Amino acid sequence: MAQQISESSEERVPLSRDRVLRCAVALADEAGIGSLTIRSLAQALGAKPMSLYHYVANKGEILDGIVDLVFSEIELPSAEGAWRSEMHRRASSVREVLSRHTWAIGLLESRTTPGPATLRHHDATLGTLRRAGLSVQMTAHAYALLDSYIYGFALQEAALPLAGSKPITEVAEPMIRLFSAGNYPHLLEMATEHVLRPGYDFGDEFEIGLDVILEALARWIPDNLN
Repeated sequence: MAQQISESSEERVPLSRDRVLRCAVALADEAGIGSLTIRSLAQALGAKPMSLYHYVANKGEILDGIVDLVFSEIELPSAEGAWRSEMHRRASSVREVLSRHTWAIGLLESRTTPGPATLRHHDATLGTLRRAGLSVQMTAHAYALLDSYIYGFALQEAALPLAGSKPITEVAEPMIRLFSAGNYPHLLEMATEHVLRPGYDFGDEFEIGLDVILEALARWIPDNLN
């Protein structure tokens, strides 16, 4: 009976644009962006497909909306903080959000009608780099470099077979057998002396690479502004 009441109450929750978009994010998180259709979204909401068109005009508007929701989860860099620490915090937040929404990695920069959260994010990031002392041109270079690294790392991290619940030794064992014939000595060395060491976490590579990039960007800033 309690379950029936709960379900009945949930069914009475009215549709809204926000509810439609948040359900779309949940569907994409669960089954991938390819599973997201008007029909599947309506079914998840317990509504008729035609009723969704009161809130979203088409699939493209849904994608615009859910990309903006993902951007809204990313921490904005603060105008009060030091540029380097703010870029580090922002990069870590992007990576963390994309680990929850791996389907979004290839979509974040794909929309031609970005929403307010997307625009706030880009403007705050550009502002932080400009306040650091970078020229407009160098700011463009810096932003492209940072996002190429962050998105690329998130994509690689999501695809690695080592990221599952199985112990890393169990996952790596078939690959080690391929290396052991002697044809791939450097791969064998990397696996046995680094990847299979206790405590190895591929995610640790993110901090190292990010620090290298931020250190390089600092050299682009005039000495009197550092």
